[in-house]
Amino acid sequence: MDRRLRIASFCLAVSIGSSLGGESLSAGQLMSVASEEAPPVVIPSAHTLRMSLDEAIGVFLRQNLDLLIVKYGIVFSKGQQITARLFPNPVASMGLQSSPVQGRTLANSGEIAPQIQQLFELAGKRGYRIESAEYGLQSAEAAFEDAVRQLSFAVKDAYYRVQLARRRLVLAEENRDRFSRILEINTVRFRKGFIAEIDLIRIRLQFIDFHSQVIQAIQEAQSARSDLRQLLRVSPASDLELTTELDYNRVDPDIAKLRAVAVDGRPDVRAKRSTLSQREAELKLAKAYRIPDVTVGAGYGTQGPHGPDNPNQMTFSLGMPLPLFNRNQGGIMQAEAAIEVASADLGKTLNQIENQVDVAYRNLIESRRLVEAFRGGVLDDARSTIAIVERAYERGGVTLLDLLDAARTSRMIQQSYIEALFNYQRTVIQLESAVGREITS
Repeated sequence: MDRRLRIASFCLAVSIGSSLGGESLSAGQLMSVASEEAPPVVIPSAHTLRMSLDEAIGVFLRQNLDLLIVKYGIVFSKGQQITARLFPNPVASMGLQSSPVQGRTLANSGEIAPQIQQLFELAGKRGYRIESAEYGLQSAEAAFEDAVRQLSFAVKDAYYRVQLARRRLVLAEENRDRFSRILEINTVRFRKGFIAEIDLIRIRLQFIDFHSQVIQAIQEAQSARSDLRQLLRVSPASDLELTTELDYNRVDPDIAKLRAVAVDGRPDVRAKRSTLSQREAELKLAKAYRIPDVTVGAGYGTQGPHGPDNPNQMTFSLGMPLPLFNRNQGGIMQAEAAIEVASADLGKTLNQIENQVDVAYRNLIESRRLVEAFRGGVLDDARSTIAIVERAYERGGVTLLDLLDAARTSRMIQQSYIEALFNYQRTVIQLESAVGREITS
């Protein structure tokens, strides 16, 4: 199967999975998507890579290097979890004893005493380590989801910046082509003496202005496409064709519900809560270290022919440190301080989230009002005004200054609408990022 078709099939599956119920992918699902470290997608320059916004997100989840880096944090936490479950290794030792006298050697008067010792941890230390490692893994998984949340915003923003530049380019080309036609007609009229040279110069300058806007829009589109390619790890040799339009879809979310969803389910909140639980488990572990562990040993001694009357002996030992000085006072203090830090960090994050959601929601409302004001008739008037004035100018009903003023006004209104549409779409994405999930209504 062609590489582009494989990518499209994969992205379609991701987009379908992410759209069910508007819920975000779980850490396990995100890990499975990002687990394949695929090489950059190299497309011959003669071909075009078509992708919707959902497909772009799918390629990003699979190939973005920043996500792959964060993913290894989960692997590291899994290693810590495995280590926490392990028991201490037993210690094997070999002892040699001898009391040589005249005529006797180590071989016939010594004793060989092999011994095995095992450390037994008391007060639930192993259980607390396992608990701490499990919370650490949950925190790492939530941090991975939060990286997806933040970087997905960058992908969507870059995607719509490409579409913004394309819309600007279309508008600039329309104005340039219109004045190219007007310039050709008035060049003929000037040669026949119907208009003054100053009018021809003004038309030529306006045509150059629109042509410079075309060049500027092309450069902006190239820069935006380059940013998107870097996020997706797509080769510069490929030509991106984006199929999700920069269009207006009214969103009217419930702010109270959004706040609750953000506080309860945003990945960075879950990561901070898991970190707090991990610090609490570490405090319990630190307090458990006040109780010393026990080392139990057993051995067997074999003596030479000139040893004591009993040549074979069994040995048993039981040892534990006496907690006279070190009762892990410093470790307990450090663990208590770590809990306070984690609790303050969680409170800070919750406060930031509430403000982020509130600001993003207010920006969305204002951006929506502006877009709807344009769509209420102003945009259509701007599009029709220049056509009406152009026809009137050809019949001699208006002056050249009226035509130029109408062209500039029409361009300004249409470009302002495109900017307002992009800003509205961006506020929707910002609100989704602040909440931590897609917003569908």
